[in-house]
Amino acid sequence: MKQLGLLTALGLTALATSLAPAMAQQQTLYVAGYGGSFEKTIRTEVIPAFEKAHDVKVEYVAGNSTDTLAKLQAQKGNQQIDVAIVDDGPMYQAIQLGFCGKVEGLPADLYDLARFKDDRAVATGLVATGLMYNTKVFAEKGWAPPTSWNDLKDPKYRQTLVIPPINNTYGLNALVMLAKMSGGSEKNVDAAFKIFKSEINPNVLAYEPSPGKMTELFQSGQALIAVWGTGRVQGLANTGFPVDFVYPKEGAVALLTAACPVAKPKASPLANAFIKALLDPKVQLTMLKEYGYGPVLKSVEVPPEMVKMAPVGARAAALYTPDWTVVNEKREEWTKRWNREVER
Repeated sequence: MKQLGLLTALGLTALATSLAPAMAQQQTLYVAGYGGSFEKTIRTEVIPAFEKAHDVKVEYVAGNSTDTLAKLQAQKGNQQIDVAIVDDGPMYQAIQLGFCGKVEGLPADLYDLARFKDDRAVATGLVATGLMYNTKVFAEKGWAPPTSWNDLKDPKYRQTLVIPPINNTYGLNALVMLAKMSGGSEKNVDAAFKIFKSEINPNVLAYEPSPGKMTELFQSGQALIAVWGTGRVQGLANTGFPVDFVYPKEGAVALLTAACPVAKPKASPLANAFIKALLDPKVQLTMLKEYGYGPVLKSVEVPPEMVKMAPVGARAAALYTPDWTVVNEKREEWTKRWNREVER
């Protein structure tokens, strides 16, 4: 009997050991989203409270939007990610490719622009794409702040300009705006490619997709001006570094940060819960303060001291929204052309 009891105990121990990884996996939520200061804010302001409230471990997988979309494509049929946080353009692609489930229980006071078709995703913040510059160095040199997308051509910025490449939404938005200013549109970007190649390229220090490296280039004094978003600029300014954001006179471009629950068998209901946590009014205000995101809820009251850079009110209404149906159809073609003609 003692031997039987020992064998039973050993068997139960072995069974518990074999089940432990599966149980641990069931209690882990994988969230893929931006790196840099966004990741820091999510890790400190959202994840701890969510883990405590839901008795779950959140694993955050950092990467830009194209990185996350590539992971979803690579894991097709065996998705490991539960929540994807990407820019609006890649999110439209993710939805079209069937990677997004339906977001359940969305707040009734969402702005219309925050909703995606069939609620397959939801915007969690509004960002403006425009220009960033080093206020301290500009003042020392006696330079006026930039005011226009055309300032990217100014020869005094030679080898001090940083722009994300067009596989990044910020770089893509710059291309679209230059096309519009030259009489083109998302359907005709030839003029914008020519401007980048002949007039902007001499000024470019780097076509840099990494937020961390972008920050380093400014902190080292190599970069003085850039194309970036209000969220990134606010995050850097919050560290005390002397930068400011400019809404170009021709218009800034809307960029929605969006989240979706990844479609897969036995999808975790906590994916929806995490997305709803991002829409909590307190989190919305935190993202405004720490990251310069315009809230997507009508009920969020924005303190005046928080709107120095963020697209709120009239600024938000004036933003240009690209035609993502056209852009996503052309994106692969444009990227190949960019690599061939611009970023060689």
